[in-house]
Amino acid sequence: MIQEKIGKHRWTICSLVFLATTINYLDRAVISLLKSNLEKEFHWTESDYSNIVVAFQLSYALGMLGAGRLIDKLGTRIGYALSIFLWSIAAAGHGLVRSTMGFVVARAALGVSEAGNFPAAIKTVAEWFPKKERALATGIFNAGTNVGAILAPLTVPWIAEYMGWRWAFILTGVIGFIWIIFWFLMYEVPAKSKKLKQAEYDHIHSDIEEGLEEAPVKPGDQPKTSWTKLLSLPHTWAFIVGKFLTDPVWWFYLFWLPAFLTAQYGLNGTEIALPVALVYTLASFGSVLGGWLPLSLIKKGWPLLKARRTSMLIYAICVVPVIFAQYLGSINMWLAVLIIGLAASAHQAWSANLFTTVSDKFANHQVASVTGIGGMGGALGGVLIAKLAGELFDYYKAQGHIEIGYYIMFIICGTAYLLAWVLMGWLARKKKAVV
Repeated sequence: MIQEKIGKHRWTICSLVFLATTINYLDRAVISLLKSNLEKEFHWTESDYSNIVVAFQLSYALGMLGAGRLIDKLGTRIGYALSIFLWSIAAAGHGLVRSTMGFVVARAALGVSEAGNFPAAIKTVAEWFPKKERALATGIFNAGTNVGAILAPLTVPWIAEYMGWRWAFILTGVIGFIWIIFWFLMYEVPAKSKKLKQAEYDHIHSDIEEGLEEAPVKPGDQPKTSWTKLLSLPHTWAFIVGKFLTDPVWWFYLFWLPAFLTAQYGLNGTEIALPVALVYTLASFGSVLGGWLPLSLIKKGWPLLKARRTSMLIYAICVVPVIFAQYLGSINMWLAVLIIGLAASAHQAWSANLFTTVSDKFANHQVASVTGIGGMGGALGGVLIAKLAGELFDYYKAQGHIEIGYYIMFIICGTAYLLAWVLMGWLARKKKAVV
């Protein structure tokens, strides 16, 4: 049992982070499932929709930079709760929007507030798990991205059909407020937790005994590391490059998969639910497997970094077949769905390890800041792919061949990870110390 492997109370903490990540992705995925409804009501072009996506991603990028630093300062207990409180307000606020510009503003508010999730989540894992277990814990909570994306197509089209699209935003938005109650009831850092047994506390800090990590310091005594210092380190740039090249692929699936199914196969409303849910169900397996494989290799005696890097190469190779999704989809829709599901699964496995490279290389008081910097890079990459997708789809739709636009996008998606793996390896070869 996973619960037995990672400890009872740490399982509780991991479950809370998993639920927060689920809510995070549920809230951001709603608009993609309502795209056809909103296009009719507000007369959007593909470029209009991509501009709304860009508003989210730009604000998410800026939010990532500030959120990481703020969470390092406030701590995970307060910082995480503040983030989900603000993004829940923004998510529900979409239901009050009356214009296209209103959606731009609402998406920007959602982006800047949702940016706090991953810096807080990675910092929580760094506080509660030794290094050898962090990829597994990250894979578990990162599976929430898939569960959120699964719940969205199973609920949002139904709510929109029977209650109206505005209620789809409002009802999904308020879930975060419930999570905050449980967070404050159950969460505290290990040093202050009254529910944590001594044996489990000692296991959390076993890296100190093994010489892999320095002893924890009190929040007020933590040394400060400037952004300038962090940006001078090769490992920071390795993380930025990895996020910049591969995060946009996930953004593309999240915001355009329902549109792809509509454009290629004429699916609408609740018809989209099953294929989209299948893609993210497959992705959830990849998220957990992504953490299990390097842990298994480490237990066999592999060095931590070699196990991590080998696993990431395997996942990068598994993405490549998505290049053929367009061709296979012309034979049968479910072939396209399955191959996109494989690519999404490999992305989640990659992502679990990519996040963990930060806690592998940086001290706990730097983790959220570096995660935020890298997250900004990923969001900026997402801006570029959103603009590219909007322009390509408008151009080829006008010519009556929108499938060519999707073919180009799938080529980009299939090659991004191998390029990222090569560049990250080159940057990681530079041995400048992390301080």
